[in-house]
Amino acid sequence: MSSTTEQATGARTWSVAEHLDDILTAVQPLEPIELNLLDAQGCVLVEQVTVPVALPPFDNSSMDGYAVRATDTERASEASPAVLTVIGDVAAGSSGTELTVGPGRAARIMTGAPLPPGADAVVPVEWTDGGTGAGPARTMAPHSAAPQGSGGQVRVHRPVTPHAHVRARGGDVCAGDVALEAGTVLGPPQIALLSAIGRPAARVRPRPRVVVLSTGSELAQPGEELAAGQIYDSNSFALAAAAKDAGAIVYRVGAVTDDAETLRATIEDQLIRADLLVTTGGVSVGAYDVVKEALTSVAEEEPEGEAAEGGEGEDAEQAVHRAHVDFRTLAMQPGKPQGFGTIGPDRTPILTLPGNPVSSYVSFELFVRPAIRAMMGLADLHRPVVRATLLPPHGAGDEEPAPLTSPEGKRQFLRGTYTGGERPEVRPVGGSGSHLIGALAHADALIVLPETVTEAAWGGEVEVVLLG
Repeated sequence: MSSTTEQATGARTWSVAEHLDDILTAVQPLEPIELNLLDAQGCVLVEQVTVPVALPPFDNSSMDGYAVRATDTERASEASPAVLTVIGDVAAGSSGTELTVGPGRAARIMTGAPLPPGADAVVPVEWTDGGTGAGPARTMAPHSAAPQGSGGQVRVHRPVTPHAHVRARGGDVCAGDVALEAGTVLGPPQIALLSAIGRPAARVRPRPRVVVLSTGSELAQPGEELAAGQIYDSNSFALAAAAKDAGAIVYRVGAVTDDAETLRATIEDQLIRADLLVTTGGVSVGAYDVVKEALTSVAEEEPEGEAAEGGEGEDAEQAVHRAHVDFRTLAMQPGKPQGFGTIGPDRTPILTLPGNPVSSYVSFELFVRPAIRAMMGLADLHRPVVRATLLPPHGAGDEEPAPLTSPEGKRQFLRGTYTGGERPEVRPVGGSGSHLIGALAHADALIVLPETVTEAAWGGEVEVVLLG
């Protein structure tokens, strides 16, 4: 990583790929921990899980009906039903061994209940008279209201074959099978499987805790009255939502004023709960670019030798002063000014993004989202990238607009709307200005114009990053 002093001189312009590689080289997956199942949702499993018991653990009924011997029903019909003696009920949760179904016998059985000894099939209640002596039943009478309790006779109107409507032991998974491989992302179906095999917790890489902090004295919080010269803080909300969407646990900090000491104190307060810090604003070349001022100066003031390693006597100011942050110029539009490094005693990664809303969001998608997913231990770090035909924006009229242009030597990312299918298409939405939030809200893709492309003609093929 280059020094802050070198970057301040403008000695180098970084490519998008170089900046991203630098970040992903420095960011490491979080250490595994044991989490309760619901807390582990969305996390990456770090161990192979095997099945301790078969699923289901016993033969059980898939229907409400009657447990029977299939041979006793083989000649049953509407005109000549098989008449069987009902010997009792088998409810879900019972052992299933209280009753034995012999020749000419049947037991009322509920869905999920174990198949009793002697029975080899289940007749759905709709194929019987339900013990009423009348026509086909639509439902099974409650135990307390069943004719003669759960005894009497039942007429079976249709035959069943052996094992009909029976969930066989181990029919889902067998004991010793691999339930889930290491590297599996735990979603609702995986959580269901772990709970079904009796696992109350899982060993996973936790979701990173990401603190999002916006800067700027001009920023007010939504719901407040705007004073002269103020605008509402949208960046911290956008980035917090994007970090949550990427899988992180997110803490959003209200806007910090353009004061270096205030920013340092705020960062120090947040370090205790941060695996990753993300700031927006204050990284360009203006007189009030507070992030660059605060973190450049502390990097230059960093103590050497043993003091740089910290210790029990290190105070809050010293902890924050232990920063290694490079502020860089990237060959991209929007998002040219960027910063990346570590801060605090634990060398917490920090990414400093530009303040214009579109620049901030595009930077997040390109750099922060992959970092979050790398910390989670995910294999797939990036949004899908496809090729699509470039079409003029909607509402362009009959006269074809001028081609899209891009500065030579810069990788440009334009907002677009994507249509998939056999012939994917993408259309620009809004202008190229990095402040146009309205257009961003209607985009579901980024149109990528590489460094060597200065003009993209309509009808040509372009690279598209899918955001949805």
